[in-house]
Amino acid sequence: MLPQFYQTHLASRLNSRQFLTLQLLIGLLQFHKQVRIERLAAVFPQPILYESRRRYLQRFLKFPQLSVASLWLPIIEHLIKTHFCKDQRLFVSLDRTQWKDYNLFVVSVIWAKRAWPIYWNFLDKRGCSNLEEQQGLLRPVIRMLKGYDYVVVGDREFHSVEFAKWLQAQGVAFAFRQKADTYIQVKGEDFQQLNSLDLSPGMKRFLTGVKVTKSKGFGKVAIACYWKRKYKNRNLDEPWYILTNLGSLEETLAAYKARSGIEAMFKDCKSGGYNLEGSKASVERLTRLVLLIAIAYTITALQGLKIKQLGQQKYINRLQELGRVCKRHSNFWIGQYGLLWIAAMEIWTDLAQQLMRTKCNKLPFFQKGQRAIMLIQSSF
Repeated sequence: MLPQFYQTHLASRLNSRQFLTLQLLIGLLQFHKQVRIERLAAVFPQPILYESRRRYLQRFLKFPQLSVASLWLPIIEHLIKTHFCKDQRLFVSLDRTQWKDYNLFVVSVIWAKRAWPIYWNFLDKRGCSNLEEQQGLLRPVIRMLKGYDYVVVGDREFHSVEFAKWLQAQGVAFAFRQKADTYIQVKGEDFQQLNSLDLSPGMKRFLTGVKVTKSKGFGKVAIACYWKRKYKNRNLDEPWYILTNLGSLEETLAAYKARSGIEAMFKDCKSGGYNLEGSKASVERLTRLVLLIAIAYTITALQGLKIKQLGQQKYINRLQELGRVCKRHSNFWIGQYGLLWIAAMEIWTDLAQQLMRTKCNKLPFFQKGQRAIMLIQSSF
């Protein structure tokens, strides 16, 4: 079942057949964790030949109504308004993932150590994005987030000073990791490469009023330098050098550390969740499949949050492991496996009841579990 806003919005943009098909596909994604058209067609609940189901899904994924701009942007705008305070700083992360010949470029907002995709497109080439592609991806996001306090963060792919200049002209805060051989000039000193700053593990520096690169001469910015201290016999091979227009080292490091949420999202959408890398669809259909994933992903993450708020996540996963600093499972994981657990209880209810009758001494625990099942069902 789609949340109310999703239902109202999607039903207003699609005809009844398209809306029903979309709901079925999202449900199949959540249950079967497969985005390949052939796999979706194999389980699509229509009493017609397999080949007819496959062709129907192929046609559906080419409908112009399945537009990221018209279907997804209003949903993610609603989610941001609902789950972020207006005075809360948002972290907007840029990243790119490539598999085989596909090159997916995504901008997302970090939420609960994961990321929600805001906008994306496929690049018709291998390798890094260029300035024009980066600006094109961010323009709809800048319009959407007008009035919010947010920082755009990215790894060394986005080290370009032209990109940073463009964002500064838009009034947007940024934090981009730089390559170690980048030239900088601190006021009153000669140009030097970042790797000549003589840092060691555990050190932090915040250089202000810096001019970046000899040829471009982008000035009045800061460079945050940080080399993480060795922890549990693990150490970063090199320090972070982060180009930013934020006002302090602490702000900059908090922004850049949040960037890891988009990497966790990519894992969820690929091997950890929907197996996106297994799809062999065309770029046009892949763009629509990513749209389905975005809808399913955010719904599942919100369901996981509800399960945690109801205090029932202990029926889905271990709460905390001894010696582990952070929790193993995300809201997405809890929502996904909560749904699968409930489905298994319903599909094999007779066998489950028979098994419970062999454990009469556990009746009080089963009664508590049945109540937990009802509460978890209420979150879907």
